Amino acid sequence: MISIIVPIYNTKTYLEACIESLLCQTEQNIEVILVDDESTDGSLGIAQRFAQQDKRVKLLQQSHAGQSAARNLGLRHAKGEYIAFVDADDRIEPDWCERHLAAIEGVDYVQSGYQRVTANERQKANLPMHPCQFTSPCMRLYRKQTINGHFFAEGYIYEDVLFSVDLWLSGAKCRMIDYAGYLYTLNPKSTTAEPHPEAQQRVLNALTEKAKNASLKGKIIVYYTYLRLKTHFIISDNCGSGK
Repeated sequence: MISIIVPIYNTKTYLEACIESLLCQTEQNIEVILVDDESTDGSLGIAQRFAQQDKRVKLLQQSHAGQSAARNLGLRHAKGEYIAFVDADDRIEPDWCERHLAAIEGVDYVQSGYQRVTANERQKANLPMHPCQFTSPCMRLYRKQTINGHFFAEGYIYEDVLFSVDLWLSGAKCRMIDYAGYLYTLNPKSTTAEPHPEAQQRVLNALTEKAKNASLKGKIIVYYTYLRLKTHFIISDNCGSGK
């Protein structure tokens, strides 16, 4: 079984399309774990309706604690051998689960790409060229045993950066596939639609502390910069470059 975890907070405009894209997967052996983070816009009602209509949907609720806490709650309740994360304002293509499941034999997780979408169009596909290219926990199918213990840092924005770095530094084996079936919605109200310099600096401080750990020699983070919608960094085998 694949457990698909969806954190929800005030995404009423997009949520129904998101859940429908999960339930129409060609791979039907799934559970969809919806975690409502005390939404106030009617999102909870949509989630409740799907949970009542389809036995594959499980609805969890928490007091407003953020996306990281919602994902962690979903992980604690996941029963599947495999884990996927989908944001509530995004969608996946019908063959997403099937394509990733077919590629996961012999590796810890499968990394694919994405397309940015608006109401009217899809932009050019972004495909993985390197396992450390994308920091989002979405666009991946994980073996559950691979991410046991790798929870999301709560109270952070850009928590996906820390989660991904921990995954990469754990030595988890990745297979990249030439597929962009994750449909990333350009949502002007999303948390990362605007830059958050203080939150970015906090993540950088956390990464710096990780790099001080002697066990990370050979994998030190040597480059970190901010863009409007993305956080990019490179993990290099060249320690002490001074960059």
